[in-house]
Amino acid sequence: MRKLSVFLLSALLVACSSGDSFTDSTGPSSCSNDGQKQFVLDALYDWYLWNDMLPANLSIADYATPEELVTEVTQTYGPQDANNNPIDYWSSVGSLQADQQYFGEGKYEGFGFSWRFEGNDMRLSRVFSGSPAGIGMMERGHTVISLNGRTVADIDANEGISAFFDANDTVDFEIRRVDATEFSSQITKAIVTIDPVPQDKVRIIDLGPGVPPLGYMELATFISTATPKFNTVFGDFVAAGVKDVVIDLRYNGGGLVSTAELLGDYLGGFANDGLVFSNTVFNADRAPSNNSTSFFARQGNSLDTMRFIVIASRGTASASELVTNSLIPYADVWIVGDNTYGKPVGQVGIEFCEKILRPTSFKTTNADGAGEYFEGLPVDCPAADDLNIPTGDDLDPNIIAAKSISATGACPVASASGGQQAATIRIESERPDLRGPPEREFAGAY
Repeated sequence: MRKLSVFLLSALLVACSSGDSFTDSTGPSSCSNDGQKQFVLDALYDWYLWNDMLPANLSIADYATPEELVTEVTQTYGPQDANNNPIDYWSSVGSLQADQQYFGEGKYEGFGFSWRFEGNDMRLSRVFSGSPAGIGMMERGHTVISLNGRTVADIDANEGISAFFDANDTVDFEIRRVDATEFSSQITKAIVTIDPVPQDKVRIIDLGPGVPPLGYMELATFISTATPKFNTVFGDFVAAGVKDVVIDLRYNGGGLVSTAELLGDYLGGFANDGLVFSNTVFNADRAPSNNSTSFFARQGNSLDTMRFIVIASRGTASASELVTNSLIPYADVWIVGDNTYGKPVGQVGIEFCEKILRPTSFKTTNADGAGEYFEGLPVDCPAADDLNIPTGDDLDPNIIAAKSISATGACPVASASGGQQAATIRIESERPDLRGPPEREFAGAY
């Protein structure tokens, strides 16, 4: 039984953070500003997961642009949390070309790094290989002292760091290394290509005599270029006799559902071929023709997994959570690090006027019907994300925890009360469609 995907008109595929798209054959009446706004409003009434919450008398005259309309409508009239803050920070309108480049080729225009605040320090969490930041000698763990001669504190208190990077294509960085030495680097935005599965972030970890080795893979994002790499990595795992697998998703904000389903096949398809992977549920108007169920499908190198260990953070979202939640009914699943972000919903892509509308349109549940984890999937074994240590290194607290779980079935004692000090860490994102509220932002990339 092959997985089912949702098809509408000629080609609609659903995605968890963003992803594949389709062209509405009706299209806007025109690509004028009013034509685009009306098209977006009509699509929200049709596709929005919570369309029953939208007032019937919304007017396009109240919004300046289609981008403003989708943001204001969904955050004003969509669901709210217990503190009356919007839940839906994900519905958006963006560039069709940029969307296709990112999810098809892993490319975006930027500097090539991710960062977060730790207290008052702006620290780099990852730097993509070959990116402008990488060429400029920036590395994980570095602290940004100033940007174009302005302190980080000044920028953060005024326009904000993300807005600063949006507005500047060339930036003079003052950087402090982990060893406290400092250097300057002028960096200009360029096309960054993300390797979804860096070869140096794939390991087979020896756990000692009589214990099967532990497989480790860092997955940066769920994009189509990950597909051939899965087969190679899991082929190596099978050949080495791996039973327990660690997938490092601590900075993975989601991506294509099709890629998430395929990863699920390699992790769970061996033992669960033909069983339910996930259920996709649309609004009441769309449900009869669009609700679907996806099934595990065994691949040639699917692993006979005993235990699935996810390294997570508050930046682990969407498709990352879909894979984790979908495996819980079938495997011994451990979440190491911190709670995940909390995005059990996804977007469809609707193309118009060289743009793409991505309204939150569906929710997902696992075979047990479990979903609705808007506060995140809870951590089982807390561990710090120490920026002074490379991800996947033997000294990485998350790897120490994963090795203990695999070898003994329990967290190491030191991890029992540990964690990532979420209250003092603010994760930021370069890509606007991956940004959430300040206390729950995605670990994206600039």
